[in-house]
Amino acid sequence: MVSPREYGDGVDAERALKYAVQRVRGGRAEVVEGVIDPLSYGWDHERTRDVLRAQLSGAAERLRCVAGSGDLDLPGSPNWYVPDLAVVPESLTRGAGALVPGQTLLVAEVASESSAETDRIVKRRRYAEYGAPLYLLVDRLERSVTLFAEPGSLGYTKVDGPHPFGTVVRLPEPFDVDLDTGGL
Repeated sequence: MVSPREYGDGVDAERALKYAVQRVRGGRAEVVEGVIDPLSYGWDHERTRDVLRAQLSGAAERLRCVAGSGDLDLPGSPNWYVPDLAVVPESLTRGAGALVPGQTLLVAEVASESSAETDRIVKRRRYAEYGAPLYLLVDRLERSVTLFAEPGSLGYTKVDGPHPFGTVVRLPEPFDVDLDTGGL
């Protein structure tokens, strides 16, 4: 990837890249470490997201939040993510474009063959760096769930898991929910 410094004439490469990814024809895309990644999910991936959303819907409603997959900008980096699921305060969603990970209460990614290494390593590091308080990794390849908490510049300092599918995973405050991973 060409770094922003390699462009002349005052072009802001980060801004140009993020502008372009928001205008991808035919669907959604994200930028991971400067590479545009078109998003295309299989039905099993969609089903897993729906199971998660259904289990979090009561807590999201109680917390006056929205559970969805809106855009997350990581300012100062060549990253623009579309998480599989994020829970964000409803007040931040009205008229909003992209939010930043620190505005979420939880971000979840469902790892599949095409995204596993990115979800396990890159996104985990970046979500922590940008302050997402909770990162839930549902790893369909490993058939496990891991909850990362207490973000910092060097990553998450608290890890709960990996737990095999079928284990009940407790989501801490403000959720205070037992996540049934049996149906994932």
